[in-house]
Amino acid sequence: MRPAFAVALTIAALTPGGPAHACRTVAPLHLEDVRFADLVVVGRIARYEIVRDMEFRRKMLASPHLTPDMRKLYEGPEGLISDFARFEVRIDEVLAGSAPAAIIVTWDASTFGEPETMPAGPFLIALRDPKSPMPPLRGPSGYIGPSPDPNLPTVLQAPCSQAFLFESASDEARAVRALLRSGE
Repeated sequence: MRPAFAVALTIAALTPGGPAHACRTVAPLHLEDVRFADLVVVGRIARYEIVRDMEFRRKMLASPHLTPDMRKLYEGPEGLISDFARFEVRIDEVLAGSAPAAIIVTWDASTFGEPETMPAGPFLIALRDPKSPMPPLRGPSGYIGPSPDPNLPTVLQAPCSQAFLFESASDEARAVRALLRSGE
């Protein structure tokens, strides 16, 4: 494991009272970042689940230097920065790119943690191929880890900023549609 990764995970795991995060401040959302998306759709979320990083937990629990508090943390149900969400998007409309009627995607919002549940939507969702460039870091700190599954599209999100996952009738979704129509 890379030392910086372990430090970021430990710091995030020690954050009390909520999901793990590794940002000191929230970076502003730049809707123009939709240009980093390989696919933009409107669809409904199904089969949403949080995938716990059990491999990381086992590695940490194997450490002979683990304190009792840290052991309790890695044995417990609380989210860690290496956890991620996986869900199906049942597509109603393709705004950019091409897609089948339904796709499985990941969402690694490691800067803030993922919600335990998600409503069905509909949502406007921008996705990128894990091998594609991502938006730049715009905050004073952030954790940028590898994609949880290099074979699945992932929700577009700049580090320390909001995900491109908007209620389909929201102001943000209308603005993204306008940006896509204008070709910006």
